[in-house]
Amino acid sequence: MKDFFDVPVNIYPVGRLDYDSEGLLILTDDRYLNQYLLNPLHNHEREYWVQVEGTITNNAIQQLQKGVTIHIDGKIYTTKPCKAAILTDPYVPPRNPPIRYRKSVPDSWIKLVLTEGKNRQVRKMTASVGFPTLRLIRYRIERINIERLQPGEMKILSQGEMYTLLKITKQ
Repeated sequence: MKDFFDVPVNIYPVGRLDYDSEGLLILTDDRYLNQYLLNPLHNHEREYWVQVEGTITNNAIQQLQKGVTIHIDGKIYTTKPCKAAILTDPYVPPRNPPIRYRKSVPDSWIKLVLTEGKNRQVRKMTASVGFPTLRLIRYRIERINIERLQPGEMKILSQGEMYTLLKITKQ
């Protein structure tokens, strides 16, 4: 992280984004916040904007909403129901390096709102309904989003702002 951002030594990311993913990453030194967001019992919303290969169908959207079967650590897992919708022309900054482009194969954008976060879950979900992920952007966690931020930009929030936007009440 120190290679990309000028942050104090005790600041660390909450959660993760894999190498091929983009978007919101919360950096903090707040251990309670970290434990809260990583605890699956809290079911906080995570919204992803996903560019998929092919023209997404309403049937695929309905399957995603109901939950799909994927493999996690070699075991069969059925995802929790989620919110899924087709996104029409979302504004997303160009990616560097760009995703592969094939003139003869269309692509689509969808929005997925999950309350769980298994390893590479979104990619596995879209593949399971026949639409492999090309680009994956975590757009928001609860009410914190990346609207109006460019790649690499940071927004500093106070603990109070962070807890309010994440719907956390400290005990």
